[in-house]
Amino acid sequence: MKRRHFLAAAAPLPLLGCAPSASDMRHITGGFTGIQVERGHQLRDTTAWPTPTVTHRTHTVIAGGGVAGLAAARALHLRGQDDFALLELEDGAGGNARGGAVGGIACPLGAHYLPLPSDDAPEVQDLLEELGLRQRVAGRWQYDERHLCHSPQERLFFNGTWQDGLLPVQGVGESTLVQYRRFSALVEQARNAAKWTIPIQNRPLAPVKRALAAMTFIAYLEQNGLTDPHLRWYLDYCCRDDYGAGIATVSAWAGIHYFASRHGFHAPGAESAEREGLLTWPEGNAWLTRRLAAPLGERLRTGCVVLRVAQGRHGVEVDAFNTATQQVERWQAQQAIVALPIFVAARVVEGAPDFLRQAAQRVVYAPWLVANIHIREPLRDRPGPAPSWDNVIYTEAGGGLGYVDAMHQSLHPVPGATVLTHYRALGDVAGGPSAGRKQLLEQPWTHWRDTILAELATAHPDLPAKATRMELTRYGHAMAIPVPSVAGQIGFQPSSDVRKQLSKKEQFTLAQGRLRFAHSDWAGYSIFEEAFTLGHVAGQA
Repeated sequence: MKRRHFLAAAAPLPLLGCAPSASDMRHITGGFTGIQVERGHQLRDTTAWPTPTVTHRTHTVIAGGGVAGLAAARALHLRGQDDFALLELEDGAGGNARGGAVGGIACPLGAHYLPLPSDDAPEVQDLLEELGLRQRVAGRWQYDERHLCHSPQERLFFNGTWQDGLLPVQGVGESTLVQYRRFSALVEQARNAAKWTIPIQNRPLAPVKRALAAMTFIAYLEQNGLTDPHLRWYLDYCCRDDYGAGIATVSAWAGIHYFASRHGFHAPGAESAEREGLLTWPEGNAWLTRRLAAPLGERLRTGCVVLRVAQGRHGVEVDAFNTATQQVERWQAQQAIVALPIFVAARVVEGAPDFLRQAAQRVVYAPWLVANIHIREPLRDRPGPAPSWDNVIYTEAGGGLGYVDAMHQSLHPVPGATVLTHYRALGDVAGGPSAGRKQLLEQPWTHWRDTILAELATAHPDLPAKATRMELTRYGHAMAIPVPSVAGQIGFQPSSDVRKQLSKKEQFTLAQGRLRFAHSDWAGYSIFEEAFTLGHVAGQA
């Protein structure tokens, strides 16, 4: 450690004091909320269900009320088809983009922002225009500034103080800066070699993408001599934040796609680029999903566990367990859109097509924990940039992903009580995703309370004393991790052998007969643009 680094790290130590003990946090109430894990486990563990007692008839059944299912419902409505039913496992629609409130303050339970979409995502652009988030002024698109992330946007607690942005730059050596510039050049090289889009649209892959999709991101970094610990920490953080697992788990395609499909990678000292615009709300992306769900009325059936999807010559049957009535209900329809996670779809679809079974065998899921922490008054702050929307702490690999401030979008002139939303990806803990799921199920909520507050107290020693409540949301299978593929494949489109068994239309719409499949899983990674576009395409098809 260089002397200046030691001094920078040592200076704040008198302020830190001892790490908070469990007794320091006993006054903080809370528990698990947001997800009814026992419903999914009931589907997994029950071998025999009662015979359906009620039969409903509709034109189309949508199984799954996440972003893809809601997008499919909207697409049906746009076509003038309103004779449909959407069946959702939880008590509210939205999937990973739902929201809640703690102490009367709205906060996200999952996804919390949406980057401004490019022209590669026209379906998402149309939605934003429909919701009044953008309009054309003097020939140019303008976004409603009330919904754009307010400044300051992000900061990093590094070497004992806050710095602007999330890339470690304060006090790093010239060798680190050289590696930053090297990685920036590699990203630009990849951008020049192929078109990188969101959504990926399942187009034939360029050779450069196939090669990257076949190796881990850390192997790619080794191959290019990128060994700097600060660069690797930042890239690992980006991958865990977007994909639920770090550079040793995700593919090199995923690591490059994170930058090449959006804003590139800008090394310090290079020509500065304007920071990427983000749409965000106190409740996160629930602002969007609630507006997608609102027009559905009684067509949205919540608390319905889909048990079986079967197609015949003249229609489809969907059986679902109604958690309110404790009865199995049957839906008869002309067609069905299966907007379920791939591993669930493979379980409930009778005679599952080969491409669905193949995908279910390959997909790897990241477990996640989202903690919403209510604090009664503002925290004392360290030197450096002002409190931001996104606040990240430089920790060892495997720690949390920092927190966002639910009240950052507020225009109130005097800061007060707020909710800090902390994210924790468990996709590459020791033992892998299954070990992460086991932790989520077996550890009491107080374990997570104490672990999270001890970590955040590194930057905010007064946080344990000012926190009043913590509510935790567990996602055992939050998102598909874009792991390497031997075949250099991205996502889970049918293989060439399976394509030969499908019609030309079915080959490119993830369909078989009267079934259409839609979920972000099919893209191989989980973001709003992928889920919404796949759902929209299924509804239009």
